[in-house]
Amino acid sequence: MAIEESVLRLDGKRALVIGGSSGIGNGIAQLFRAQGASVHVCGTRATPADYAATSGSDLDGLDYSQLDVADAAAIDAWNPGFDRLDIVVLAQGAVEYRRKEFEIETFRRMIDVNLNSVMHICTKFYPLLKAVGGTIIIISSIGAYKSVIGNPGYAASKAGVVGLTRTLGDAWGHEGVRVNGIAPGMIATKMTAVTTEHPDRLKAALATISLGRLGLPEDVARAALYLVSPLASYTTGQTLIVDGGRSL
Repeated sequence: MAIEESVLRLDGKRALVIGGSSGIGNGIAQLFRAQGASVHVCGTRATPADYAATSGSDLDGLDYSQLDVADAAAIDAWNPGFDRLDIVVLAQGAVEYRRKEFEIETFRRMIDVNLNSVMHICTKFYPLLKAVGGTIIIISSIGAYKSVIGNPGYAASKAGVVGLTRTLGDAWGHEGVRVNGIAPGMIATKMTAVTTEHPDRLKAALATISLGRLGLPEDVARAALYLVSPLASYTTGQTLIVDGGRSL
C-alpha cells in the first residue's frame, strides 16, 4: 500500500507544545509548524526575545506564552484562549546535577515539573481534545527504564509518565483521544550539555550508543510527527524509545 506524503501534513491543526521554547520541544514545534500546524509554545521566560541568544531555540512563526509548570496555580490561571486544540505535546523537563535530587525539596520539584504538571495540563485541555478526537504526546526518557544514579527525582518522574501514558491511553482511548509517549536517549540539548560539552564524558556516552552519534531534537520530532499522524491511528498508550540503541 502506497503512503502519500500528505498523510503527514498538519494543515488546519492547532498544536500546543509545553516546553516548546527550546530543545526537544522546540524541535517538535518547528516540525509541526513546517507541516502546516498552528503552534503555540510555552516557556519560563517573559517574552520570545528572551530566548534570542539561547542555543537550540527558534521561536520564529510560533505563538508564545510564559508558563512556569512548577506552579500549579499558574497552570490553573493560564488561559491561552483556544477555541480548538488538536495536539498537546508535554515536553517540559527539569534535572538537577551534583546529587541535588537527593535533597527532598529538589526531589519534589522534579516530580512537580516532570510528572505532576503533565497530568495537570492533560486534564486541563482534555475537553478540547475530546471534542475533536485529538492526540497527546508525553516526552519521557530512557531514564524511565534504567538507573540514573545521580538523579532519583528525574528517573522516578520519567518512569511515572510512562505509567501515566499507558493509563491515559487506555482511559481516554475509549473517548477518541490517543495518548502516546516518546523516551529519548542522549539528545544534544542544553539539558545534556553537562555531558556533551565535555570530551571525556561525550566519548564515554557515544560508546554506549549503537548508532554512534548523539540524537538531535529533529530525531525526536519525526517520531512525534508519526505519532500524531493517521499512520499511528491504531496506537495508544505506548512509549516509543528513540535513543540510537543506547538502552540496548
